[in-house]
Formats: sequence, structure tokens, C-alpha cells
Amino acid sequence: MNELSGKRALVTGGARRVGAEIARALGAAGMDVAVHYHSSAADAEAVCGEIAERGGRGWPIRGDLSDRDQARDVVTGAIEQLGGLDLLVLCAANFDHVPFDRIQDSHWDRALNVNLTAPFAMAHAARDALRASRGAIVLITCISRRAPYRDFLPYEVSKAGVHQLMRLLALELAPEVRVNAVAPGTVLPPDGWDEARIAKLAERIPLGRAGSAGDVASAVLHLARHDFMTGEELVVDGGRSLR
Repeated sequence: MNELSGKRALVTGGARRVGAEIARALGAAGMDVAVHYHSSAADAEAVCGEIAERGGRGWPIRGDLSDRDQARDVVTGAIEQLGGLDLLVLCAANFDHVPFDRIQDSHWDRALNVNLTAPFAMAHAARDALRASRGAIVLITCISRRAPYRDFLPYEVSKAGVHQLMRLLALELAPEVRVNAVAPGTVLPPDGWDEARIAKLAERIPLGRAGSAGDVASAVLHLARHDFMTGEELVVDGGRSLR
């Protein structure tokens, strides 16, 4: 197992929700963390402060990942700020709810650009730094690849693409760089959901509850530390995909 203390990470979407918990967990493990954000500057600063309280160091870094040039610039900026890179966690994504008959080109483009094109561009931009450190990439996929659901078609297609991207990156970047994924289920309900709706959703999960952002962060830490896993996806869904 790899020791993470003193190593350097970039977490996309690291200012809020699951990405923020991943960034905090990496900081608690002693890593220096570049916390990417788009519009949540205050949240990114707060996460960096929490990382410092947990013993690591954090730096906010802004970028609009719908623009692949900005996505590459985030990687370049993080490498310059951190002095290298040991771990790239590609968590940022949009999760647009849109019924099939209402899908427009903008929904499709937004999902593919942010959720799939940006991770490819960032992994490609980070390849030399990660090869030099014999580092790792962890992508966040989704259980919808195994158990699809209605009204999220652009999102689900993009995440299925991320799964295949992970497998191909694992081949292309071996043996120097390990590439794996975490596939969350219902680990953090969308903002605005009431308790009744969350409880109804939990009825479909064999373990009887929604998960937490910390469950995903723990899986990311496992993959970051494990030096004989590549091309694999850890499913963190309480068994939901079994149904």
C-alpha cells in the first residue's frame, strides 16, 4: 500500500458535496490538495481551510471544465502550485434531470463536455507528471451504467463513457500510472429532496439507507493507496445495482 502523506493531489469539483469530502479525506491523510471549483470560490476556500485543520495543505484553483482548454489549464496550474502530481481525482460532473422528450442539444453537450471530455483532457494533460511520480488517477463513474434510470439520459451516457475511459487509460498509462474508478449509488441525495423522498429511495437499497460522501471518499483513499489495482471500478451503492 502507498503512503499518501506528503504527496500531491488535484480533486475536480472539490469545493462541494462528494468532491469536497474527497478533498478533506485526502488532506486528513496528509496530502497537499489542489481544490478545483468553477463558481463556488467561498466553498473552495472553506474546504482548503478544513484541509489545513486536518494536517494537509489546500489551494483553490478555478476553471470552467466545459472548456477543455481551461480544463487543461487547471491541471497545469495545479502541477505548478503543488510542484508535481501524485493523484488526480476526476469528480466534477453535472447531473441534469431532463425527460427524454425535452432533451436539447445543450443538455447533451453540457453532459459530454463536463463529464467525459474534461476528464480525458485532464488525464492527458497530467500524464507526464503522473508518470514521473508513478501516481494514480481515480475517476468517479456511476451505478447507472449497471442499473439505468429514466430522465437522466445525457448524464448516464457520459458516465458510461467515463467507465470505458478509465479502462483505456489504465492500459495506455501502465505500468507507471494506475487508473481506477469509484461508482457511487445514492450516497448524497440532490439538494432540495425532502425526507420522505429520500426514505422512499432507500427502500430500493438492500442495505436500507442512502450512503454518504464519506463512503465514496473512503473508496477513493483505498484506490489511491493500493499499488496493485488498475482498470477496476469499486461500486459503492449499498447493493442498489443488484436490483
